[in-house]
Amino acid sequence: MRLKHFRLDIGAQIFLACSDRSRLRVLHLILQNGEMCITDLERILDFTQSKTSRHILYLKNSGILNTRKINQWSFYQIKDEVLDLIRQIVQFVVKDPELLKDQDTYKTMESNRELAGLRLKSLYPTPREKEL
Repeated sequence: MRLKHFRLDIGAQIFLACSDRSRLRVLHLILQNGEMCITDLERILDFTQSKTSRHILYLKNSGILNTRKINQWSFYQIKDEVLDLIRQIVQFVVKDPELLKDQDTYKTMESNRELAGLRLKSLYPTPREKEL
């Protein structure tokens, strides 16, 4: 189910969540690479654990992110209902040098097999990944 129309307060909440540079960086990475765990986001973005957690919680409380738990690990993905809207918001800044650097860092860590999330996801695939 996708949001086609939503109330003003929900829209304002989503736009406020997307008005922060750090949260846009988090959303861009998740949008580009699928669900991600907080440890990988910390390492890629060079954020502290508390900063990353604070921004993830804000995005989650704004109705943008879902969580999937595997043991003590949490994986975050953009909710299907707001995916189109978040894509449209991020498309305006997608060529920003900082976002491109974040994605390059992700690709480097992915190719070096340094991402904890990828190792865990191979052991515990999402329901969508199981279908493929």
